[in-house]
Amino acid sequence: MTLTPEQTIELHGFNNLTKSLSFNMYDICYTRTKEERDAYIEYIDEEYSAERLTKILKSVSEIIGAHVLNIAQQDYVPQGASVTMLVSEGPVVEVPSESLKESPGPLPESVVMQLDKSHITVHTYPEYHPSDGISTFRADIDVSTCGEISPLKALNFLIHSFDTDIMTIDYRVRGFTRDKDGKKLFIDHNISSIQNYIPDEIKDEFDMIDVNIYQSHIFHTKCRIRDFDLNNYLFGYTKDKLSGGEVEEITEKLKTEMDEIFYGTNMN
Repeated sequence: MTLTPEQTIELHGFNNLTKSLSFNMYDICYTRTKEERDAYIEYIDEEYSAERLTKILKSVSEIIGAHVLNIAQQDYVPQGASVTMLVSEGPVVEVPSESLKESPGPLPESVVMQLDKSHITVHTYPEYHPSDGISTFRADIDVSTCGEISPLKALNFLIHSFDTDIMTIDYRVRGFTRDKDGKKLFIDHNISSIQNYIPDEIKDEFDMIDVNIYQSHIFHTKCRIRDFDLNNYLFGYTKDKLSGGEVEEITEKLKTEMDEIFYGTNMN
């Protein structure tokens, strides 16, 4: 199906398509000692507490046009947090033509769409290598909606909500809905790449790989930060406190960690 940006589809009943966005972000850090590692984990747990994550998800619900029905949130011991939010359709039933375009979504503004049978979740995973000083923070966000709008409209805001070195983004449309004549529609909007929903200034910061299965409406994008400044990965000090050999060794460890996460394989 091919739509022009101005075209909408007259449906028979409610739009039953399920659109799912999975957004995984990673933040990498080098911690020389147990004390630094513990301080980094404490910082992450405070920066991305269940309370702050709930605020982020509430903003996502505004962007995609949802009413929050229920929130479950939890800070875990020794580390990590989770928030699950059930949402339902918003009060505005008109579908703006802008929602069908491939373009970066807004930052939080107002409720503009209708949704139903939808949920938003986030889980965080701080962790560390047992011996080489690498600490990694991962956050998994899932936005699943039924209705006209794609949850990809929340991607721009999510990227701005996290400091990230690597992003893995998956988008899939499931099920079918029917037009007014009863014909099945397995997708209701044009999409060629998740990258089209990421602002140009963000894309300029990352190397990106796309893996798409268009006939199955499955889209996948991986992003790795392009510029490397060691000072951004040291916790509580700068590289001028290190010897030349330490700078080289730590840089290699950090870049290897990032490559392994980006390519999904261990490297020798």
